[in-house]
Amino acid sequence: MSHRPLPGRRSVLRGSLAASAALALPAAAGAGAAPAFALSGRPGAGWGVQTGDVTSDSGLVWVRSDRPARMIVETSATESFRNPRRWHGPLLGADTDFTGTTRLHGLPSGEQIHYRVLLADPDDPRRTGEPVAGTFRTVSGKRRDGVRFLWSGDLAGQGWGINPDFGGYTIYRAMAQLDPDFFLCSGDNIYADGPISATAALPDGSTWRNITTEEKSKVAETLAEFRGNFRYNLLDTHLRSFNAQVPSIIQWDDHEVRNNWYPGQTILDSDTRYTEKRVDVLAGRARRAFSEYFPVSTLRPGAREGRVHRVLHQGPLLDVFVLDMRTYRNANSPDDQTVDPQGILGREQLEWLKRELSCSRAVWKVIAADMPLGLVVPDTTEGKPNIEAVAQGDPGAPLGRELQIAELLRYIKHRRITGTVWLTADVHHTSAQHYQPSRAAFTDFEPFWEFVSGPLNAGAFPASALDGTFGPERVFVKAPTASNVSPAGGYQFFGEVDIDGHSGELTVRLREADGTVLFTQVLQPGRVGQ
Repeated sequence: MSHRPLPGRRSVLRGSLAASAALALPAAAGAGAAPAFALSGRPGAGWGVQTGDVTSDSGLVWVRSDRPARMIVETSATESFRNPRRWHGPLLGADTDFTGTTRLHGLPSGEQIHYRVLLADPDDPRRTGEPVAGTFRTVSGKRRDGVRFLWSGDLAGQGWGINPDFGGYTIYRAMAQLDPDFFLCSGDNIYADGPISATAALPDGSTWRNITTEEKSKVAETLAEFRGNFRYNLLDTHLRSFNAQVPSIIQWDDHEVRNNWYPGQTILDSDTRYTEKRVDVLAGRARRAFSEYFPVSTLRPGAREGRVHRVLHQGPLLDVFVLDMRTYRNANSPDDQTVDPQGILGREQLEWLKRELSCSRAVWKVIAADMPLGLVVPDTTEGKPNIEAVAQGDPGAPLGRELQIAELLRYIKHRRITGTVWLTADVHHTSAQHYQPSRAAFTDFEPFWEFVSGPLNAGAFPASALDGTFGPERVFVKAPTASNVSPAGGYQFFGEVDIDGHSGELTVRLREADGTVLFTQVLQPGRVGQ
């Protein structure tokens, strides 16, 4: 394995994360609704820092202040910060919930970047708070350096939040130990529709205890409540430390807004939790909070695109195609229509994906999907047997949203696009599916793999049924037999992708929360599909 070692990275983190680590978990459930900022007259950055959408020469740095402040970022090649380069970021105020991002550009390729964020008093720039530091690697243009990244999704779902007795979100500690180049979060970064209570009963008679906040006491409807959902996860010290060490590539799915939502939906009157019944209104507020709390290049203020879907070039070995299977989809239905031009991606996003795949010269093309292709995901939120994802359980010719996926798979085959691998989360178990035309009703495609991981910290659920339209074979699965198994019961997962710089081989490892490897699959480069 040719991935380059960086022995000095953790030593700098031990010292540089001291400021963000000052946010300790409250000693008991409900003991703290938010970090206790010391209003000393100097701005504080107690929510930590994070970076996102890092390229070969740029990256976004995020921070949140406890009051109005000017964001300043300093970068250095070493942890000493001698002769730092200074970046003047935005003024942080109430209009963005005191969050902000600064784009760093002109960075050296394939290098470790040390940075620290200072928050300055807008009226007196000499008055700055305690700096909060982090580090990240820019993308290397040298194939021999290889690429390693992790993916997962589904955080604080089904009422399972930050449990101090359990150690909080310990899965982030295990992920950090693998020293990845970046982390791909495949959606459900929050559960805006999932209130978190102080306690929950466990099957063995014991009690799960959550840290609670006011915003997590009900479903999110207002902008302030959506913002509070994102802040909730940042109460966890493992997550803040991980954010300061590992850049992210973030996408969203349904729970950033509401379970199984689609554009134009109206919430049933029987769901009395909601006073705002227009899902498009909720989605607009959620999207704004999402853009405020994550460094996403296409959503930052002034970005022309204003979208979640994008492609991140990670050097000669890898391009990551981030899909948005939520914003442009049609309404959930039995999904058995014989004509479906809109599908789950929308026509514009589908054509974008085709163009970008055709233009890609990377050895591997990871398609980051927030929902699986061949796993049946039902939707009964409207009292009808609708379908939430792509597959509807009919193993015959493509129907409904499968028509759009068939079009894409056919395109990949006939354009001879090599090295496509699908990664997803959403279903709260981990599995590996191989799709093969010889087993399928629709045969005009080349074989490919789909790997599923998650949850990070949420309820675990039994394995989903397979739909035979594209010929999937479940090569591996680990899932509980009961529904909504708590993190204390296990079944929390993340995945690892390791691309060797010499051979070009791509190795996928499905891992448990403590890092234990459950399944390994090695893929060879240069094959159409995969």
